[in-house]
Amino acid sequence: MEIPDELVGARVALRYRIGTRDGRPLYSDAVGELSADPSGGVLVRTRWGPVAVDRAAVVAVRAVPPAPPRRAPLAAITRLEALCADAWPAQVDRPLGAWRLRAAAGYTARANSALAIGDPGTPVPAALDAVRAFAAEHATPARVQVPVGSPWDTAVQAQGWVLDVGHAAGAEVAVLVAPLPEESADPRVELADRPSDDWWRLALDRAPDAAEQQVLAGAPDTAFGLLRGSGGAPLGQVRATVVEDHVHVSLLEVVPEARRQGLRTALLSAAAAWGRDRGARWAVLQVALHNTGARALYDRWGFAEHHQYRYLVPPG
Repeated sequence: MEIPDELVGARVALRYRIGTRDGRPLYSDAVGELSADPSGGVLVRTRWGPVAVDRAAVVAVRAVPPAPPRRAPLAAITRLEALCADAWPAQVDRPLGAWRLRAAAGYTARANSALAIGDPGTPVPAALDAVRAFAAEHATPARVQVPVGSPWDTAVQAQGWVLDVGHAAGAEVAVLVAPLPEESADPRVELADRPSDDWWRLALDRAPDAAEQQVLAGAPDTAFGLLRGSGGAPLGQVRATVVEDHVHVSLLEVVPEARRQGLRTALLSAAAAWGRDRGARWAVLQVALHNTGARALYDRWGFAEHHQYRYLVPPG
């Protein structure tokens, strides 16, 4: 069968002959990305591995929609959420069973929410009462961070808690991961184990308060990257924290007048190389779902969505 050129590189369903039985032909099917085989046949890259097929054996081929993204196992989501929490340490981090009650004087929702990633050791209504009490104790809003579609997401919403639509930074967030490339650090990026005054000014436009100091500079094994222009003025920054086999990337920013010059890529590559040198195998970062520009940028860098989380707050 002649295979249309436009199907090469597309996801297809391909049927092909594999032999005969009792004088009748036998067929098999392969679903995946179609490419040319150097031997002259075709190759279908299925989820179980590549399938090589002789062109003469192909009896039918058609394009099919992309495969739905596979959901990460709950255990993997729980582990990654815990690693990200360790990389973004709150001033107060109090366990409630497997939940983590966090407060940092209101600086970021991540550091001022209850991370629900397991059994709180008490019925969920009582756990949510504890969340409210903890928030009142530390003068922060009562808020729960839950992985989307998890049992805790369902359980908290069943108690009437709703999406925190008032959170301007984004109440729904994607957690993205990528394997660390074998690249050298960009020499233009200065990496220090303590944030400089210039780094703080770029991050906050001022010196940090105690909560900001703890969240941004309180995690061990953290690097603070700064990229300067020819005159010495800071143009971009990044923060990287190694936790187990991941490097958590945050505060990847470039000043508006220096954007579209590849500086974000330079900062990210420096953070990745630094993390790889310390044993990390993966990069992880978080981005709000409404930030479509950043999502497109991370897609081009090879990041893939691992899971999503959202912030839930009491009704009313």
